[in-house]
Amino acid sequence: MAPSIDRMVSIMIALLFLCLGAEAVDRSNFKTCDQSSFCKRQRELMPGQSPYRALLDTLELSDSRITLQLINDNNKVRLLLELYRLQGNMTRIKINELKPLKPRYEVPDVLLNDPPTEPMTLVAQDVNSVVLSLGVDEQRVIVNARPFRLDIVEGPKVLLSLNSRGLLAFEHLRLRKDTISHKITSTVGSMWDSIKSVFSSKHDTDAEDGGGSDNAELPDDEDGQTVKEEEDKPGMWEETFKTHSDSKPNGPTSISLDFSFPGVEHLYGIPEHADTLKLKNTDGGEPYRLYNLDVFQYELNNLMALYGAVPVIISHNTERTMGVFWLNAAESWVDISSSTSGKGSNEAPQTDVRWISESGIIDVFFMSGPRPNDVFAQYASLTGTQAFPALATLGYHQCRWNYNDQEDVKAVDEGFDEHDIPYDFIWLDIEHTDGKRYFTWDPNKFSQPKEMLQGLMDKRRKMVAIVDPHIKVDSGYSIHNEIRSKGFYVKNKDGGDYEGWCWPGNSGYPDFTNPEMRAWWASKFAYDQYTGSMENLFTWNDMNEPSVFNGPEVTMHKDAMHGNWEHRDVHNIYGIYVQRATAEGQIQRSGGTERPFVLTRAFFAGSQRYGAVWTGDNAAEWGHLKISIPMCLSLGLVGISFCGADVGGFFKHPSTELLVRWYQAGAYQPFFRAHAHLDTPRREPWLFGPDNTALIREAIRQRYTLLPYWYQLFYNAYRTGQPVMRPLWVEYPEDPDTFAIEDEYLLGKDLLVHPVTEEGAKGVTAFLPGKGEVWYDVHTFQKHKGAQNLYIPVTMSSIPVFQRGGSIISRKDRVRRSSACMENDPYTLYVALSPQGTAEGEIYIDDFHTFKFETDKQFIHRRLHFSDNALSSSNLAPDSQFTTASWIEKVVIMGASRPTSVSLTTADGTKTALEFEFDSAASVLTLRKPGVNAGADWTVFLV
Repeated sequence: MAPSIDRMVSIMIALLFLCLGAEAVDRSNFKTCDQSSFCKRQRELMPGQSPYRALLDTLELSDSRITLQLINDNNKVRLLLELYRLQGNMTRIKINELKPLKPRYEVPDVLLNDPPTEPMTLVAQDVNSVVLSLGVDEQRVIVNARPFRLDIVEGPKVLLSLNSRGLLAFEHLRLRKDTISHKITSTVGSMWDSIKSVFSSKHDTDAEDGGGSDNAELPDDEDGQTVKEEEDKPGMWEETFKTHSDSKPNGPTSISLDFSFPGVEHLYGIPEHADTLKLKNTDGGEPYRLYNLDVFQYELNNLMALYGAVPVIISHNTERTMGVFWLNAAESWVDISSSTSGKGSNEAPQTDVRWISESGIIDVFFMSGPRPNDVFAQYASLTGTQAFPALATLGYHQCRWNYNDQEDVKAVDEGFDEHDIPYDFIWLDIEHTDGKRYFTWDPNKFSQPKEMLQGLMDKRRKMVAIVDPHIKVDSGYSIHNEIRSKGFYVKNKDGGDYEGWCWPGNSGYPDFTNPEMRAWWASKFAYDQYTGSMENLFTWNDMNEPSVFNGPEVTMHKDAMHGNWEHRDVHNIYGIYVQRATAEGQIQRSGGTERPFVLTRAFFAGSQRYGAVWTGDNAAEWGHLKISIPMCLSLGLVGISFCGADVGGFFKHPSTELLVRWYQAGAYQPFFRAHAHLDTPRREPWLFGPDNTALIREAIRQRYTLLPYWYQLFYNAYRTGQPVMRPLWVEYPEDPDTFAIEDEYLLGKDLLVHPVTEEGAKGVTAFLPGKGEVWYDVHTFQKHKGAQNLYIPVTMSSIPVFQRGGSIISRKDRVRRSSACMENDPYTLYVALSPQGTAEGEIYIDDFHTFKFETDKQFIHRRLHFSDNALSSSNLAPDSQFTTASWIEKVVIMGASRPTSVSLTTADGTKTALEFEFDSAASVLTLRKPGVNAGADWTVFLV
């Protein structure tokens, strides 16, 4: 009876969620700022009334940092400010209680290491301010005492100000008033007044020394001013949302700080939100929320929290790009306010940002650029770069909830061959398991998983199976029994194992913040532990916000415990720990040689180190197709390049036009996966008639021809932190016309993509950036000038893509059934000449799946260069050791003139005449069969 009961539970859960989210998310399930008591309290504070003063006589300067005490003149609580000058033109500022009642949470494991520091020097100090030199480009830190304010300046310009609006607020840890009163009255009821007086005096002394308890009465401070009694407000000591109660054992602990960006109008970042690329002004509305949540069929153009949270904002204007990284894993809200600093014709813009978090400390990094790529490198030095994926993961992925059984998987696999459509991965959702018991297989539908996997391996294809971080509470389930026996579950506030409702029904939640738990989890991916798994099986971590169907806001209670820390402290990093443990398990199962692939729904700063992300439960609507572009662009700006959206939309049934357009767009986004809900009709690419099958086939084939370029871009992202998919302003930072564009984007710096995202479109208008530059249509080779809006007529077969003049892109034009089948195939070089007749590019080759490129320097990295009518290939990595069977099959030169002859000279001096064709109408020169190895030195001369 158990299996049928499990299936019935799953069906009931699915039906419940369909009913709740049939049209759109039920917003009443999720808090607004007014319903989040700490957000409401902090937002009630008015600018210009800061109680904080810097005690300049407490300043201490060492080689690595300065420390300085701040005092709240209302309650006499002291804070400790630490300031570090970091290598790479960055500044770190930490603010904590000087003497908290207990430690406050500081986020571990997100930073690669303790960032290296550089010395600062004291430039000037008086009773009102301190000036410190940061040693770079005349950069200084100016600390003003009353009220406390910190400015980072460069020469005469203020780059960034902290607390310029006076919104620093630090709710110190304290004892609850009624707790204090109870203790006192139960001791000596008749002596209440005298004891109360003694207690108040002692407590005031503690506060002056940085202590944090609350007071009923306090004497005057050293200036003769009465210390204000702090008022208890609703939600400070306990809070209820719907039927859920939050016990708040530590009371109010929220923090807030404002930042001002003079001269800045454009801010980006703080994903994940289904909204515009440029961040909006939140005055008079809801702030942006950062709180990882399972939002079923989310709304568009909304600042609600979604599945992931990266607390990084990037500012940009024509002169400078900068970044702010707010390292805090608790629920956070971000307010953005635009203003001007002057009047009349000399008005200058300014944008103010206010961060509010529920707990933890203030730990913020200022990345001062000055160019976009500098900010990307600075952030990467803190949290790491995008993991370098295996080539196959950049191919096409076929998924739905759920493929029925092994025969279904085999039929779908054969369907791709029958219709000559390449793909690399087929996916299995939760129904493949034995009753939602992860690491298992349904004994009836997937009784021979190795046979299924071997069939895919024989075709050089792979599979992804879901492994979610909620564990069925079932005494017959070994995974559950082991976690319980080892004490690895998250605990509830009373000390028992925390349990909630998810797909298996009653579920436990492993504590992934515990390194012992993560090590155990990783061990479960070993081939002898994960029965039926093979080397071509990879993993999808869904529901890892964590999702708790019967929890507050569909997630875990904040007073649940992870060791000594509350869930409220760690919420936004739970998902990254799940993905990390899974990725480490895949690496370990191969003896450390194979690169992992793990897709995650929840993410945080640093998630880029562990795999890919997708935009969650979208819908088959044109608006969701459009919003996928700014959503992925926002992720790329904060380090997460491996991003995509469910092609076709997860919910609902797309029209054939929408489906085709989504395939065309998805083929030019980093993670390319089709996925659909259990309740939607089947959507395999050949089910919409031969004409649409041909259009989808062509879009997927275009993806496969560009795999060498995608692979090179991800290698560069791994090395440098630069985003793969990037807004136009990243490469054209001085052109304001690019700053708000979000319907087109660049892949690397050399391909511009403008997907068709309007229903019934007959044309699109693409902005081609770069005054004095040229762009070539990759399909027709037609040349267009930069710095113009170009109207492009489109048909259903159109995918507007342009190659930048001055670039060289390598492709593989022989498309086979999977990327692995193409590994040794020849390359075609597409050379797009600049108006000056030059071009630059790269080609990168390794074994496409192991870490040997790093451990053993087994790779090829070459520079491709065209100038003075000569095209050459030279080695960028002379210490590397690798050979390839691939060769250069063809060279296509756009913007060329007709030569009289073409010859190839190899490294040993051998000279060979080459055949060529010239299209005078298109100014395209095609060189056929140079025949040289892709890893060799060679030069082609045009005469």
